Amino acid sequence: MAAAPSIRLYYAATVIFLLLDYVAGINVRVAFLEPWPAWRGAYYAFCFGCLLAIAWRPALTTLVTTTESLITLSALIVGMGVRVMTLSTTLTEEGGSFITPEEIINFVLAGFVAWWGWVRGSAALKEEMRL
Repeated sequence: MAAAPSIRLYYAATVIFLLLDYVAGINVRVAFLEPWPAWRGAYYAFCFGCLLAIAWRPALTTLVTTTESLITLSALIVGMGVRVMTLSTTLTEEGGSFITPEEIINFVLAGFVAWWGWVRGSAALKEEMRL
């Protein structure tokens, strides 16, 4: 299966999200990793690795994107769970909230895209295994 241009563009857009995050301070793609800067950097590097993998071997596109979707979905759930289920300094000392509206929006949007990618990718992988 050849890598669809839209999939390559999705991973290439990581450059834009990275610049928005680190230069403009607008964390669109990985708001769920906001409290953990090292993990944010690792996630961006992972996305670049996905781009390189599908550019190098287009036949791996389904496997790479399905795996990335599963990792993203898992990270979203664990990251949000940690934020919601633990008391933070912001909450106890500053009267802040558990999570911000931006994080909720990111969770819903990124979670839906990751879930959709996982469902489609796993179905495609299952179909490829039948051939």
